Amino acid sequence: MRNPVRGALSAMLCALFLTTALAACGSDSDSDSASGQVIGSVDTAYGNIEVRAPEEGDPKIVALGWSDGEIALSLGYKPVAIFDWQGFGEEYKGVGPWATEQFGDVSPTIMPVGDGTFNYEQILMMEPDVILNVRSKLDDKVYERLSQIAPTISAPAGTPDYAINWREQTDIIAQALGKTAEGDAQVADTDAKITAAKEANPQFAGKTFVYGAKFGQAYGAYLPGDSRFDVFAEMGFVPNPPVQQLSASGFFANVPVERVAALDANVSALTTIYLPMSDLTGDPLINALPVVKDGRAVFLDEKSEVNQGLQAGTPQSLAVALDQAVPQVQQAVAKLPQTQ
Repeated sequence: MRNPVRGALSAMLCALFLTTALAACGSDSDSDSASGQVIGSVDTAYGNIEVRAPEEGDPKIVALGWSDGEIALSLGYKPVAIFDWQGFGEEYKGVGPWATEQFGDVSPTIMPVGDGTFNYEQILMMEPDVILNVRSKLDDKVYERLSQIAPTISAPAGTPDYAINWREQTDIIAQALGKTAEGDAQVADTDAKITAAKEANPQFAGKTFVYGAKFGQAYGAYLPGDSRFDVFAEMGFVPNPPVQQLSASGFFANVPVERVAALDANVSALTTIYLPMSDLTGDPLINALPVVKDGRAVFLDEKSEVNQGLQAGTPQSLAVALDQAVPQVQQAVAKLPQTQ
């Protein structure tokens, strides 16, 4: 028979060990970093955070925020671990396929999303020099736990959950890692691509645009604040008024079945969330929309580089997505009556 006193004592010792380990890690990190050179610092919701170089080699980076790892990788640092929000998996090393080769023969630890919570014990054992949790949710309790392990980089105060602008996200990570020039150059390159697309396509100006999705038996649309809409807005498109009238949660608005006509814009990009494409292309409500009947809808497979690139929202991924999306949108706009 199990001794309840022994069981309770074991549990107490286990909890004490973890608490002590976290505290020790925090104090060791402070002590070690005090003798290391500051490679970068940045203002966040939790104050100005400094990142110091380890005694040898590059800083060990654990990337927890959406696309934080891909941005760090593009700046020349290979994260030791990535929280795999988009499900790229070990095959692509937790980043988009357009970025995988930048890891070379290095393979980071891929942390599955699961229920969206972090495994603090796993992160602790990695002994990171810095934790990136920028495109994420500002959560005081999460920050407290992470910052006991290593300097933790978060978004600025007031940033909506998971909706930091891709330019600001890149700038924050670049500042933290001492790569501001590289970050600025990457943003400038992608900005130039967006500007070029806008200037080459004046017919985009003022056309209504929707980036919609089907999930389960429901529908939704991405809103300003998400790169899946913002990039097209920067090329001249405007929000579809019926979508603006929907109840929004962050950067996404649910579209009730009875209001699916909100997805009918001058041009609509349509995809799925955890559904096969056939569930969308075979949907009678979707097929009844004039934008679909007229061939002005751009159907994007969930795993396509356009959809995944816009979803990732990094300078590199957006450039890849734009190369493929712009020609498709050009074709859709060309099918509008000349009066529109």
